[in-house]
Amino acid sequence: MEIDRDKIDEAVLALMWLTLHDERRAWKGFDWGALERLHARGLIADPVNKAKSVILTDEGLRQSEELFRALFTRPRS
Repeated sequence: MEIDRDKIDEAVLALMWLTLHDERRAWKGFDWGALERLHARGLIADPVNKAKSVILTDEGLRQSEELFRALFTRPRS
């Protein structure tokens, strides 16, 4: 089985929206590889620090909400 890392990264970024607090902080209890890739893409601040949360960039915040809505919400009836 081949893992699609882009899909994993999208799911992680979407779930960050679920754990969002203090406007742009999300808990960083996700796979370190995914966090490093999101950081390399400029969507989150460097996750390597003592904080238990990571800061989403403006673009990361936008994409996080967009992905959360696309992956985890139902259309209104």
